[in-house]
Amino acid sequence: MGQDQTKQQIEKGLQLYQSNQTEKALQVWMRVLEKTTDPAGRFRVLGCLITAHSEMGRYKDMLKFAVVQIDTARELEDPDYLMESYLNLARSNEKLCEFQKTISYCKTCLNMQGTTVSLQLNGQVSLSMGNAFLGLSIFQKALECFEKALRYAHNNDDKMLECRVCCSLGSFYTQIKESMKIALQHGDRPLQALCLLCFADIHRSRADIQTAFPRYDSSMSIMTEIGNRLGQIQVLLGVAKCWVIQKELDKALEGIEKAQELAEGLGNKLGLLKLHCLCEGIYRTKGQQRELRDHVVKFHECVEEMELYCGMCGESIGEKNNQLQALPCSHFFHLKCLQTNGTRGCPNCRRSSMKPGFV
Repeated sequence: MGQDQTKQQIEKGLQLYQSNQTEKALQVWMRVLEKTTDPAGRFRVLGCLITAHSEMGRYKDMLKFAVVQIDTARELEDPDYLMESYLNLARSNEKLCEFQKTISYCKTCLNMQGTTVSLQLNGQVSLSMGNAFLGLSIFQKALECFEKALRYAHNNDDKMLECRVCCSLGSFYTQIKESMKIALQHGDRPLQALCLLCFADIHRSRADIQTAFPRYDSSMSIMTEIGNRLGQIQVLLGVAKCWVIQKELDKALEGIEKAQELAEGLGNKLGLLKLHCLCEGIYRTKGQQRELRDHVVKFHECVEEMELYCGMCGESIGEKNNQLQALPCSHFFHLKCLQTNGTRGCPNCRRSSMKPGFV
C-alpha cells in the first residue's frame, strides 16, 4: 500500500470513527498498519489507534501501539515524530497508573526542545506529568505542572487543554446524568466508570446504601477491566464507607485492606491518608486502642510527607473549611494566615513571591 492509498484509508477510518462506527474504523486502520509501506503513514495510523484505544479505556492496547510508534519514529529519524511518540508512551503509562514511568517519559519529551511540535505538545506533556505527580500525591510538583500546562493553553488559545487542566485541578462540575448519556453514546468506558462512581457516592451520602452498592460494583467492574487502579481505590473506599454506615466494621476493614495494597503499590499517599483516617474511626468504635494509635501515627506521617499543613499556623489543611491560597512556588497556606503575616515571600522555601493566586 503506497503513500496516497495509505492516506485515503486513514481518512476512511477517521470518517467511520467520527460516525461512531468504532470497530469498523479499527479494522480499516489495522489493515493499513499491516499493508502500508509508508513509514509516515504507519506513524499516523498508529496515532489514530492510540487515541481510539485511549477513549475506549483499552489502555494495555494503547501502550502496545505506543511502543510500536516509538520504533517507527526512530526509523523516520525525525525529532518531531519522536517527541509525539514519547508523549503517547507517557500518556499510556499514566492511564495504567505507572506514574514513575510517566514522569520519566515526560522528562524525555521536555528535554527534546527545539522541535517544531514542541510548543504545541509541551502543554500536554506538562498535564500528563502533573497527573502522574497527583497520582503519587506529590501535590506541589503536580500544581507546578498544571500551572505550566495552563500557561501553554492560554498562550496557544487551546480550550480543550485548558478544560482538561481545570478538571485535573479539581474545577470539576458534575452534570452526571448528561455525562453518562454522552459516555454511553460514545462507548467511553472510563467516563462510564467515573459517572457510576459519582452516582454511588451520591447515593451513599444520602444513606441509600442498597442503591449505592450495585453502582459501586458496576464501576469496579469497568475500573478493573480498563486497569484504572486509582479508580479501584476510590470504589473500595466508598464501599468501605457503606459498610461503616451499616455497622459492618469487619467487612469495611476487608475492603480497606484491598485498597491499601493498591495504594501502596501505586505510591498513592492521599489514598493511604483517607484509608488511615477511616480505619481510625473504625478502631475507635471497636475500642481497639493499639490499632487506633497505629493508624493515627500513619495518618500524621502521610500529612507530613505530603506537606498537608499550613507552614504558618501548623494546622492540618483540610480538617476545617478554611480558604486556601497557593504562592507561585506552589506551597499552600491558609488565606487568613497569609493576610495576617503580610509576607511577600514563602515561609516554607523563602522564595520571593509576586501577588499569589487563589486556588
